[in-house]
Amino acid sequence: MKIRYDPKSDILYILIKEGEVSDTYEIDEDVWIEYDKDGNIIGIELWNAGEKVISNILKEIKNLDKAKIA
Repeated sequence: MKIRYDPKSDILYILIKEGEVSDTYEIDEDVWIEYDKDGNIIGIELWNAGEKVISNILKEIKNLDKAKIA
């Protein structure tokens, strides 16, 4: 598994396994799943990742840090 983030386009890409993409489906707003010819998930693309994913992860990390201090 590989994870890439492009800050210019604010896209987070999770590569599950190497392979040729056969189909891509938007399963939620700004969440795309890529499938190979056998229907296996090979990648996940998250648009607006800084706003929707990364900022939430940072908030959780800060909350954990505060809990450790208390």
